[in-house]
Amino acid sequence: MKFQIDHKSPVPLHAQVEELLRELIKEEEYQNGKVLPSEVDISNRLAISRSTVRQAIKKLVFEGLLVRKKKAGTKVAPKPVSSKSNNWLSFSQEMKLRGIPIRNFELNISWVNPTDEIALFFDISPDKKILKMERVRGKPEEPFVYFASYFHPRIGLTGEEDFKLPLYEMIEQEHSIVASLSKEEISATAADETISHKLEIKKGTPVLFRKRFVFDQGERPIEYNLGYYKSDSFIYTVESSR
Repeated sequence: MKFQIDHKSPVPLHAQVEELLRELIKEEEYQNGKVLPSEVDISNRLAISRSTVRQAIKKLVFEGLLVRKKKAGTKVAPKPVSSKSNNWLSFSQEMKLRGIPIRNFELNISWVNPTDEIALFFDISPDKKILKMERVRGKPEEPFVYFASYFHPRIGLTGEEDFKLPLYEMIEQEHSIVASLSKEEISATAADETISHKLEIKKGTPVLFRKRFVFDQGERPIEYNLGYYKSDSFIYTVESSR
């Protein structure tokens, strides 16, 4: 492949480097564990700054395509074994399908600056304010999940929408954005002071932690969602077929 970019192109340099790296890591030698060229090597060969190269590499690391280790360099990430759940629904739709009555304990809307991780996911400046929605939901007698959702400013949310409606239905009806793809990361963590207060549990109690990355039909990011579930009140089931 040609290891070059177009300095006269209207496409940002970091985006060109990102695309170049995506093609590079498909090559057999890198799939088999060869270390990628260093930031210095790439910046010298492409006549661009190291910070531009670093931005592109960080994006691919965030997506799980690359791994970086000190003194060991950057390599293609090993492909993990994963379970994939199809036909994902919004929380409201899922609970309705299961016949579980849901109570909304808390709903807060605010405008915040994104963290570096969220800004990287949305590919926006950390100085750009985005809408954050926090919800505590559960059974009528007790809460069992705390959500913190961040939305790409491209959607056009104002904060005046009725967020008590099923989220993705509302976004599609009011803003013509169709949520069509969800990628999730599930792990265990311990409740900090904020989570323990929201879910009415002791600090340090194990909780199920889920990150959900939601994309539109063009695979453009629209939502970055964090969910914290009471481990004794919720079971996350993945159904797979082959």
